[in-house]
Amino acid sequence: MADRNFRTERDSMGELRVPADALWGAQTQRAVDNFPISGLRMPRGFIRALGLIKWAAAGANAELGLMPSRKAMAIQAAALEVATGKHDEHFPIDVFQTGSGTSSNMNANEVIAHLASKRFAQGVHPNDDVNMGQSSNDVIPTAIHVSAAVEIHEQLLPALVHLRKVITKKAKATDKAVKTGRTHLMDAMPVTIGQELGAWAQQIANAEGRIRGTFPRLTRLAQGGTAVGTGINAHPKFGRKVAVLLNEQTGVKFSQSPNLFESLSCQDTAVEVSGSLKTLAVALMKIANDLRWMNSGPLAGLGEIALPSLQPGSSIMPGKVNPVIPEAVAMVAAQVIGNDATVTIAGQSGNFQLNVMLPVVALNLLQSIELLANASRALADKAIAGFTVNHERLAEALDRNPILVTALNPVIGYEKGAAIAKKAYAARKPIREVAAELTDLTDKELARLLDPRDLTRGGIKA
Repeated sequence: MADRNFRTERDSMGELRVPADALWGAQTQRAVDNFPISGLRMPRGFIRALGLIKWAAAGANAELGLMPSRKAMAIQAAALEVATGKHDEHFPIDVFQTGSGTSSNMNANEVIAHLASKRFAQGVHPNDDVNMGQSSNDVIPTAIHVSAAVEIHEQLLPALVHLRKVITKKAKATDKAVKTGRTHLMDAMPVTIGQELGAWAQQIANAEGRIRGTFPRLTRLAQGGTAVGTGINAHPKFGRKVAVLLNEQTGVKFSQSPNLFESLSCQDTAVEVSGSLKTLAVALMKIANDLRWMNSGPLAGLGEIALPSLQPGSSIMPGKVNPVIPEAVAMVAAQVIGNDATVTIAGQSGNFQLNVMLPVVALNLLQSIELLANASRALADKAIAGFTVNHERLAEALDRNPILVTALNPVIGYEKGAAIAKKAYAARKPIREVAAELTDLTDKELARLLDPRDLTRGGIKA
């Protein structure tokens, strides 16, 4: 008796059973059977890109007179359903699959063909129709570029703009809060918290610039190269038309790569983009750690600021509150740095005409983009926007900071200043008090020369 839970599908290698309610076909099922490795599926952004590429490909083939318009419309309608996530459960293939991503390309072809066949009321073939003018070898590199560019455009860059604006606003609000600067984690000359945050804002602006700087290459697409870059079985205008249609659908200005052999054979652009994401991760780690140090205590640490209290910090110590958002951001940064190492190694696997680690490039690149976007918003809204300044603690530390004697160097010289600093350290006295004892400077002169607020403006104080 036949098992109603399964149906029989056929491909060039023969027959096999597929779940009765699955939209996929034989090639997808073979991949499901062959790669029970991680349970990790291709990211949502990547499946979205596959759907958009198949939508654009059908439209291009119709415009070129290679496909009846009704069939193309059926394929496009199905492909957009895939792009919007309506059928994500029918993309079951593990990330760790064939290095070209052929299994994922055929998964998309089969699902879209299945859906389109119902609309067209005639058979739509996954290879001959949905995959017309394409190869996995150009579709998957194109999907990597499209998915990364769209996710950066829609998610990451807006998040960075938001973070930068929040930091800048907070910098203006704290520009008069003077604190002890630190180099080597040791007391140094004074700065304002606003100056400190201004550096963070510049780091984020620089990160934005680096990421935007990759777009001239990230938006170049491999589509039209087909198997090895020669464009076999694709109309000469196919790749350019696909890029134009993707522009219309995404708002990102894609174009066909000027060298399709390069776009198939390597993943240098993905490595470049990942590197810019890693640099952002390093910046976020620095900012997160500064916040943790500034918030430390509140009694035995620096205690310069108080981050918003978001949740209890200990299951055993009542009243303890931890800097949970900076900690989460630091972990994101660590993950992204690790992802970049994976993308770098994968980028080295361009053997002759094709890179053969494409799925893992897609996974790590898209995960980094998503994590950084979400972490940036959390850092802005749940840490930086709401922290308060402990002005009393700042003033107390400044008053006892012997390094302020640096401002007296032009007047009394380095050696005399060192002696004053050492005595102030040893006696735990304010620097002004010791300087009054060891120099001929008046109280008025010392007040002028050692004014912490004035020292944040730099220059010679003599």
